[in-house]
Amino acid sequence: MTAELEPPQNDDSELVARTQGGDPSAFDELVVRYTPRLYGLIYNMTSNHEDTNDLLQDVFSKAYRSICSFRGKSSFSTWMHSISVNMTINFLKKRKRRQHPSLNDPDSSIENDPDFIAATSQSDPLNAISIHELQKKLNAALAKLSHDHRVVVTMFDIQGIPHSEIAKILKISEGTVRSRLFYAHRQLQNSLHEFKKA
Repeated sequence: MTAELEPPQNDDSELVARTQGGDPSAFDELVVRYTPRLYGLIYNMTSNHEDTNDLLQDVFSKAYRSICSFRGKSSFSTWMHSISVNMTINFLKKRKRRQHPSLNDPDSSIENDPDFIAATSQSDPLNAISIHELQKKLNAALAKLSHDHRVVVTMFDIQGIPHSEIAKILKISEGTVRSRLFYAHRQLQNSLHEFKKA
């Protein structure tokens, strides 16, 4: 699973070099390559498609403006993920100060997902309701996590990024990644355990 998340390093290096040399079409290729991964990362932190689209544009704008300072000390993938995480966390802090996002926002559930609809449309309606309730509870549990804990859950559990790569992206030790995951998983389990008892 992890292998497919990481684009070929030499291809990235070539595209980065061409971009730094003034070829905007090379950066367009990097945008196409990284959009699915970064969209998933940002969306799972914001739970809002509109915010994700806006942030993704800002991330690529910042990367394009800063690409001449990229020296290849880390992989381009790590660099892009770092920009995305930092900008998303800053956005979430500002959003939290402005308003409290509704957990019933249609963007924060999977009920409109075509695969989800197909999977549940022919099954027992009561089962579909319980899956919907569980998804809402999981979204609520994720929203209760701090930004630091939510980002490691998103990268490790949802995107399948290994501990070592998360550590590079967040500029923390692998031990810190593991301890944040342990704490976040315990919080999520506690929230879901309460849901089972309800």
